[in-house]
Amino acid sequence: MSGGKIMLVGIGPGSHDHMTHRARAAIAESDVVVGYVTYIKLVADLLEGKEVIRKGMTEELDRAVNALERAREGKKVALISSGDAGVYGMAGPTYEVLFQAGWTPDSGVEVEVVPGASAINACAALVGAPLTHDFCSISLSDLLTPWPVIARRLDAVAAADFVVALYNPKSGRRTQQIVQAQHLFLRHRKPDTPVAVVKSAYRRRERIEFTTLAHMSECDIGMLTTVLIGNSNTFVRHGLMVTPRGYANKYELHGDGSTREGERPGRSLSTGLLGWMENLRADHAEGQSISALALRHKLPADYIEAVLTAPIVEVTPEAASTEESEA
Repeated sequence: MSGGKIMLVGIGPGSHDHMTHRARAAIAESDVVVGYVTYIKLVADLLEGKEVIRKGMTEELDRAVNALERAREGKKVALISSGDAGVYGMAGPTYEVLFQAGWTPDSGVEVEVVPGASAINACAALVGAPLTHDFCSISLSDLLTPWPVIARRLDAVAAADFVVALYNPKSGRRTQQIVQAQHLFLRHRKPDTPVAVVKSAYRRRERIEFTTLAHMSECDIGMLTTVLIGNSNTFVRHGLMVTPRGYANKYELHGDGSTREGERPGRSLSTGLLGWMENLRADHAEGQSISALALRHKLPADYIEAVLTAPIVEVTPEAASTEESEA
């Protein structure tokens, strides 16, 4: 292997306005562009004079093999993915092919991953600010991942109160996965939990629908859709989906939107763990059992026991002062 280069390019949600400068430059400097036919169409006006290799939906490894073959010939290859190449994209499969072929970073074929805005970022921007607090993404495609594995992940994140983005929620053959996901979430969350269903974000047929967890599976959902499920604090107001991070608990908000200087007494979360540990010890000392405390906090009993027996860590004034600036 010598002289060539593979650029794993995330082209963003599909609009040229949301493609990074580096993604455009990578395509411009490439000799060969490889990609799924739909993604090739999204960048068609950038492909003049280039060799274009179009592949189908299930030909991911073929795309990676073709990219490696052209790179071995000394060519620069742009292997494109929608969104980010490392998020359900071609970066992972390509590295697998490279490693199987004996590639190392010193082998002569250079590899660059060009990041792009993933669907979760694009859809969130269109509906407001649903990802301000902790979130995760789960693909409902069970073509490569066994359904019980996906179901366990869904149940875990639903119970943990994450905001969740569901990728690949439904296709012509996979129609029940979104229904099963809904059932699992309803075990832990209220039926009126806000949900945003975003189809073809920043593309010609963009469509946004706000609904609730109870009615989520009734929406128009397909492979070009991302489903955003809010957590217990997410709300929709004026057509915008917002997940608070907790600043209203930390700072006193006045009616005009201004804040009082400093934190509200007794409401600071900057020492939340240590404060919780102190309260836990106090409750236990007053007679509450480990099992009762575990049930109240919805945490494993052995974890509660470990917290109760852990040494107390003193926080210096200097450290506390530094932590107060953390967001």
